[in-house]
Amino acid sequence: MKPERTGGGRDRHHEGVDMGALTKAELAEHLHAELGLTKREAKAMVEAFFEEIRACLRENEQVKLSGFGNFDLRDKRERPGRNPKTGEEIPISARRVVTFRPGQKLKSQVEAYEGPPPR
Repeated sequence: MKPERTGGGRDRHHEGVDMGALTKAELAEHLHAELGLTKREAKAMVEAFFEEIRACLRENEQVKLSGFGNFDLRDKRERPGRNPKTGEEIPISARRVVTFRPGQKLKSQVEAYEGPPPR
């Protein structure tokens, strides 16, 4: 049985609850509640996890999280764009972007989610 969440966190696994956005603070709170880490240790672990992902992406490494998905870097060419106010054509500069491709396990779980009951 999972322990009760504390600190104003929402039970994200409960049917009908508006989940909003998951924050790093909520991830740290979950680690604190589930693993018994101190709040400081849990926050440090969450920060270290995301810093490792950022560092890999800065070094042009693909990030593969088994059962979750892959973060990739993609180079986009310069392309024409338009100023929405004036309609003037302006170039959108070439840039590198991070993309996320969900893994099959995550896709299956998302597709199986029926959502909250209608109001």
